Amino acid sequence: MKKQLIIILFLSFIQGIIHNFGHPVTPALVTSLQIPNYMFGVFFASMSLGLMIGSPLWGFLGDLGNKKLYITLGLILYSVGQAAFAYVGNMYWMIFFRFLSGFGVSASMTLLLSYVIDISDKKDRAKHLAFLAALITLGASIGYGIGGFLTENNFFVTYFGTSDLRRVFLIQAILNLFYTLLVILLIKGMNQKNLDFKKPKIRPNFKGIKSMNSTLLLFLISLSFISIGSINLSKYIDVYFNELGYTPSQLGTFVMVTGFVSVVSSILIVPLIVKLKHELVVITIIQILSVIIILFVFRQVKFLFYVYTVFMLYVILKAIYQPYEQNFISSFAKEGATASIMGVRQAFLSIGMIIGPLLGGFLYEIKPLLVFDVSAGMFFIGFVLLLYILIKQKSKKAVSNI
Repeated sequence: MKKQLIIILFLSFIQGIIHNFGHPVTPALVTSLQIPNYMFGVFFASMSLGLMIGSPLWGFLGDLGNKKLYITLGLILYSVGQAAFAYVGNMYWMIFFRFLSGFGVSASMTLLLSYVIDISDKKDRAKHLAFLAALITLGASIGYGIGGFLTENNFFVTYFGTSDLRRVFLIQAILNLFYTLLVILLIKGMNQKNLDFKKPKIRPNFKGIKSMNSTLLLFLISLSFISIGSINLSKYIDVYFNELGYTPSQLGTFVMVTGFVSVVSSILIVPLIVKLKHELVVITIIQILSVIIILFVFRQVKFLFYVYTVFMLYVILKAIYQPYEQNFISSFAKEGATASIMGVRQAFLSIGMIIGPLLGGFLYEIKPLLVFDVSAGMFFIGFVLLLYILIKQKSKKAVSNI
């Protein structure tokens, strides 16, 4: 079990690197193809739509057995989608292939996460999820840096032609196929069929939302609102740096520091916090603190000072929130249905990833500060929903003790 956990964490780290090659060059690729800038948000939203639709489906199929097969198929689709996105040359087809990439990658995102949950003891689950989040974050930061490096390094420009930005996506697609082979060779024990898992007829996950536990449904709805806030914050803080006149170098340094803080928090702070238990209380407190931090930081004249100090508290809180949130949702999974419930989780998360960039672009055009105010508002809605769940749970306990 320990060996397989290490392998899954290693593979997730590698996936984080490879799957982020294209991010730093996508805006420049869109501009070079003379595609309107607003399409950048559309491309992100279309990939998120693929994640939303694919995650519940892959999760359901994974619980029926052959998880490794579905991860393999999903990764192949991702390679096809990324390469075609770069070379198709038509923005409407690019939307489709971005959707295909999201649909494909949702398989590994959902099933690797569910596998970590399945092979972890309950007492260590949140800690293992924190390690997973940390390695994915670290991998993403490295991948982001490599993607930009490939377009500027003389060796790669000369011998691989990476001055043509499409080549970066082609390299990513090829490396992803090698990564797929690595998954096939290294992962063991993911293909057992769950004989107790009853196969529903059609639309297994979304159809079951009506009968879903009300606490879980409210929590997932809060997750969507929180996702809108966090996605808008992460996407538009880059633009805001430029708006305030800071250099790309200053922005790059800031992103690197936030990544480092997130990783350190996941490895050192989360294992200490999980010992406190009361995960729902912690998650609720995190949201109201996030509201206060965002409303404060983005109104300061000395913005750079406060994003390196007060804003880093938000980065730490976010690192704590994710494994707690994943662990709380997994506690509602029936035996053998972890992948299905984590697929539904990713679907609700993806709703925020679709709405966030589209809403954020509209708000930013009106007033940049409005994006961050609305993000704080999304966190507050999440806080209210979580607070309601807490009050509801305490009321049930009080009635049961009478």
